[in-house]
Amino acid sequence: MNRDEYVHFLRIQTRWNDNDVYGHVNNVVYYAYFDTVINRFLLAEAGLDVERGEAIGLCVESGCRFVAPAAYPEDLDAGLRVAHLGRTSVRYEIALFREGSSEVCASGFFVHVFVDRGTRRPTPLPEPMRVALGRLVRPA
Repeated sequence: MNRDEYVHFLRIQTRWNDNDVYGHVNNVVYYAYFDTVINRFLLAEAGLDVERGEAIGLCVESGCRFVAPAAYPEDLDAGLRVAHLGRTSVRYEIALFREGSSEVCASGFFVHVFVDRGTRRPTPLPEPMRVALGRLVRPA
């Protein structure tokens, strides 16, 4: 896994309460980091409107592979790419790197299915979102 394989990056500051009793970031917190880099991109670059948008993304699958521990007060670089861009779904791949380094702490994936806010039935991705996500496509 290489930084060059990821298209978009977000610096994530670990927090004091991210650490567990073993002195490193607890495993469940990595999923919050994944969620953060994805949704920050969708809000800033893809026109996601979480309050009024007709299409909303629901997580239907996620996974994480832990490689090396991270701990507060480290900053991490969250790398994001899209491995699959479907009609109603997106598979994101994420890697968490030590700040400014190629050392991976964790890598994973996250799958959104976009649904109609009212009916909760699958709906095509809005075109502005499809275009923005298309810039992140890098097949695994």
